[in-house]
Amino acid sequence: MTLYTEYYNEFQSKYLMYIPLTIFLQSCIGSIAAMFILMNGLDTIFSLVQLFLCVVLSMFYNAAILAQLKGKIVFNMLILSLFFNVLFIIINAS
Repeated sequence: MTLYTEYYNEFQSKYLMYIPLTIFLQSCIGSIAAMFILMNGLDTIFSLVQLFLCVVLSMFYNAAILAQLKGKIVFNMLILSLFFNVLFIIINAS
């Protein structure tokens, strides 16, 4: 069994418990990423694209929960959102 499958099964088994925790986690990481992007300035297209992706992915995750989509879609959106937001933090923190 892969690591993804293990985490997905854990997420699925305790779905209602993980919803508020992941909303807080993802929203905090997304806002930190947006802060770092804005601190570097929006003088290039690359910065604008980063900010756009940061906001859109964070909103898509919250919308997936509110729309009560399937657990696999919600889990994939969480992983995608966290990956890109952490990537943006790493890019803009240095």
